[in-house]
Amino acid sequence: MRTVDLIVVHCSATREDKTFTERDLDACHRQRGMDGTGYHFYVRKNGDIKTTRDLDRIGAHVRGFNRNSIGICYEGGLDCHGNPKDTRTEWQKHSIRVLVKALLREYPGAKVCGHRDLSPDLNRDGVIEPEEWIKQCPCFDAREILSEP
Repeated sequence: MRTVDLIVVHCSATREDKTFTERDLDACHRQRGMDGTGYHFYVRKNGDIKTTRDLDRIGAHVRGFNRNSIGICYEGGLDCHGNPKDTRTEWQKHSIRVLVKALLREYPGAKVCGHRDLSPDLNRDGVIEPEEWIKQCPCFDAREILSEP
């Protein structure tokens, strides 16, 4: 088993009024030259959790952090106009929370964060601020997953 100290939450950056299945995600990643989906889990709008990469395989979801992380992606992240938005359904919120709790039992001490939280600290003040985010993914503060209702 590999060492995991980071659980990174992503969005698929797809519109809330469109369907984007785990097969669509896989095809998208393969078109970008990957050998399949880079995330370990994909959470559909109905809350279904799809395993998309074996946990023993290093992910391909956040440059510089793949070796020691697990990637979770939820379907959505853009409003119907294509703007960043937390589009998680109540089912997705529940499923992500349950999944993260299960992973934290398996990997105690792992930190939970969003993709955006791993952006470079451009002003070197020790804090990744919104103006430093490379992208807004996952469009909500992933560190608060466990405290959400």
